[in-house]
Amino acid sequence: APARRCQFPPSPRPRRAGPRVRLFVGATGLAGPGGGRRRGSQCARGTKICPGPFLQLLRAPRLSEKLVRQRPTTTLSQPRLPLGCRQRVLSASGRVCVPGTQAVPGLRSSTRESSLPQAEGQLGWGGGGAGPGEGGGPPPPPPPARITPAGRRGGQAVPLRGRKCVPRFQPLTRQQHGGTHAGDVSCILPNRVRGALSWSPGPGGLLAFGTSCSVVLYDPQKRVVVTNLNGHAARVNCLQWICKQDGSPSTELVSGGSDNQVIHWEIENNQLLKAVHIYGHEGPVYAVHAVYQRRAPDVASQTLIVSTASDSTVRIWSKQGSEVTCLQTLNFGNGFALALCLSFLPNIDVPVLACGDDDCKIHLFVQQNNQFQKMLFLSGHEDWIRGVEWAAFGRDLFLASCSQDCLIRMWRLYVKSTSLETQEDDNIKLKENTFTVENESIKITFAVTLETVLAGHENWVNAVHWQPSFYKDGILQQPMRLLSASMDKTMILWAPDEESGVWLEQVRVGEVGGNTLGFYDCQFNEDGSMIIAHAFHGALHLWKQNATNPKEWTPEIVISGHFDGVQDLTWDPEGEFIITVGTDQTTRLFAPWKRKDQSQVTWHEIARPQIHGYDLKCLAMINRFQFVSGADEKVLRVFSAPRNFVENFCAITGQSLNHVLCNQDGDLPEGATVPALGLSNKAVFQGDMASQHSDEEELLNSAGFEYHQVAFQPSLLTEPPTEDHLLQNTLWPEVQKLYGHGYEIFCVACSNSKTLLASACKAAKKEHAAIILWNTASWKQVQNLIFHSLTVTQMAFSPDDKFLLAVSRDRTWSLWKRQDTIPPELDPIFSLFAFTNKVTAVHSRIIWSCDWSPDGKYFFTGSRDRKVVVWGECDSSDDAIEHSIGPCSSVLDVGGAVTAVSVCPVLNLSQRNRYVVAVGLECGKICLYSWKKTDQVPEINDWIRCVETSQSQSHTLAIKKLCWKNCNGKTEQNEGEGAEWLQFASCGEDHTVKIHRVDRCAL
Repeated sequence: APARRCQFPPSPRPRRAGPRVRLFVGATGLAGPGGGRRRGSQCARGTKICPGPFLQLLRAPRLSEKLVRQRPTTTLSQPRLPLGCRQRVLSASGRVCVPGTQAVPGLRSSTRESSLPQAEGQLGWGGGGAGPGEGGGPPPPPPPARITPAGRRGGQAVPLRGRKCVPRFQPLTRQQHGGTHAGDVSCILPNRVRGALSWSPGPGGLLAFGTSCSVVLYDPQKRVVVTNLNGHAARVNCLQWICKQDGSPSTELVSGGSDNQVIHWEIENNQLLKAVHIYGHEGPVYAVHAVYQRRAPDVASQTLIVSTASDSTVRIWSKQGSEVTCLQTLNFGNGFALALCLSFLPNIDVPVLACGDDDCKIHLFVQQNNQFQKMLFLSGHEDWIRGVEWAAFGRDLFLASCSQDCLIRMWRLYVKSTSLETQEDDNIKLKENTFTVENESIKITFAVTLETVLAGHENWVNAVHWQPSFYKDGILQQPMRLLSASMDKTMILWAPDEESGVWLEQVRVGEVGGNTLGFYDCQFNEDGSMIIAHAFHGALHLWKQNATNPKEWTPEIVISGHFDGVQDLTWDPEGEFIITVGTDQTTRLFAPWKRKDQSQVTWHEIARPQIHGYDLKCLAMINRFQFVSGADEKVLRVFSAPRNFVENFCAITGQSLNHVLCNQDGDLPEGATVPALGLSNKAVFQGDMASQHSDEEELLNSAGFEYHQVAFQPSLLTEPPTEDHLLQNTLWPEVQKLYGHGYEIFCVACSNSKTLLASACKAAKKEHAAIILWNTASWKQVQNLIFHSLTVTQMAFSPDDKFLLAVSRDRTWSLWKRQDTIPPELDPIFSLFAFTNKVTAVHSRIIWSCDWSPDGKYFFTGSRDRKVVVWGECDSSDDAIEHSIGPCSSVLDVGGAVTAVSVCPVLNLSQRNRYVVAVGLECGKICLYSWKKTDQVPEINDWIRCVETSQSQSHTLAIKKLCWKNCNGKTEQNEGEGAEWLQFASCGEDHTVKIHRVDRCAL
């Protein structure tokens, strides 16, 4: 990547004078010469640099100058990082990403007592407000509380007494509405931040991770998502399970997000019991930790919580029952505490807090008289400290720390004496690492020494974690095993040698190949037999220890999905799998994994047909194994499935390979690969693979080296592939490019007969808003349909392909009719049949979505103005050039901006052929309605609200697409089973794809 000078306001207190350092902006943040070993917190001329969490962690639009002036001034003595500060970072693909700070104007330090919002509009921006991605947000917290000024840098304690926070309670039981409930969440990944992953200790512990604005609880043993915890209004940046002292599974966890709040969650029977929202920080929270108070009469009722945010403060909270009090605020001036961890001093159960700072030091605070006092700092690291964690071994307390200097340091804290003793002059160095704590009138001296330094990683070390402790024969035991994750794409398991006691590398696992950039985090399971890593692109990597050979670790199947907004999805014509596209520049294919002699069926990502260089926006299925996708480019790309995918698809889903292959025309390529410096997937045939092996043999016998474009290696799978296999061996070859649009592709649709393709691009003028029709046999342009003046947002062909419906950003729709006078051997021609204008339009805002009724008589439109309208009837036998079609239903106000509409392809027979309509809202909620035309004028009682998703079932951001499966029954069951069930899929800006099951008899 080209070098960029950092342009940040100069720091009023430069750290130290030194040579000028040119900093480079790479995909992993800021780095200086020498492999990133220079201090990331300083650069030339004393310039203050944003720490890593703000380069890759928190996104949001820049605050306008007017809003910044209107923000109340803070009483902190030292200036902080500007809330609007953003840094351009080049990703591995060369695309410019713009991470920043998720700042919502008006969010201030506060506490309040209120209840959780009800399901109606709980996360919405209100009707007629901003659209998806255009701002808006939740209502701000109550008025700010004054913060006492803090003095010097390094963490001076500032008491804040009497401030309390009463929780907002969520519903005590999971809501079940009518006959619908969410199915398997098949597409979901952690946020691309450090600390967004935590594995609950204890038997059967759940894996918790933050996805967009939600906290997801995942069961690695059953490979299913247990529940979603929705409560944050912005991205979840960090979370941590609270470990119980008896070793039982954790039932409480804390999380922090870009909405400046900390949430304490309480779980019961894998469902949310209640949530306590804690306000106080003035910036995004990026590290949290919590422990149960040991001196409390009821240990489980009192919790000590610490959190750190971009406002340069560490806040300490005490939770007792349902009441939370802010005990203290530690102010770090111009610096930032990047990592923190709580524990208790040996023998006396006094809380001790370790804070890893951007000054390359670890600051230790000990609670004295209910206030945390700074005792000493540990120096040794040469770059920002990314992780700290305590572990108790007998009477000693060990602290593991990791840094961007590629090293891991282990510190030992132990009791030196129980009274003050005069030390000799030659022990001055030891005096600097000692501190005294008064406990029940007894003064105890503790010493901290450096135990060891672990050097094994070749890049930043982002996380260190001890194996969880457990009880054996009634005695708490702490295994001496440490796990570390690094940006060098490896995870190392460390343990001391049994004979010498020297800490050595026991196991090293990681990624090989692909455009990946290392690991953000790592975790042990409860007994240390499984380890998991969180990669830079959001992917999870799970390894399991071999029971017979402890030194062997094998990859395991784990959840997968998009790590950015999902823009579009569609079912295949047979209803066997789903294809999705997203702004993470990937196309992913999800299918059910059916195992022999097992009833459990889970959904997994089994292929990644397209890994692109542009954000993907739309797609359409042409046939079962062929699709076309559109991205932020002017070209449409057509892909066909290779033979290796068809074989693996049949093996994983339990279908007959011969039956599937008999429907395929011609010879299929074996796979696909991407050439160097290219964006097109090139087909790989059997002959290409044979030539590759011969070239490799020649390479071994020659002195020169040559790049081989064929990286595809066919393999037959009987279970879902791992992440590295998805990256390299599941691409689909690109068979065609379609040129014709002048701007970025926005939407695409394919006719039900699979002979015509319609596409549209972004437009601000009428000539650019034209719809282009393509022949799917010759891939030639058939016709340009010009009517709209702004971007066409969605298109849909009628079930009989007689009509093409288009809705637009100009708040109108157009209906095009296919001319029957054209001979069948010629390309069809469409003419304008009906439309709305400024006079006849019902919608007053952008129309986002449209769909047809299964009989083709009516079509439905949904708009940002919160309205859903039914139009018709559409008579294909009418030969008039233009026809007037008006609303045939009452205007349905759903209470929020409508972003997706989909009509069930099966009529509701239990309610006299009523149409079932799924409506997706900008707030993430999905509502099901049924509609039937009435003869009354005006229409009365034609709409019936059937069901809506509960808080845990809903998306947390705008829904981008809803799509019903075009046949009865659940995909996971055998043919003919579960005919009373209907399924539809949803995707949204919250990075998730969900499959919902609906009992048609209960509607």
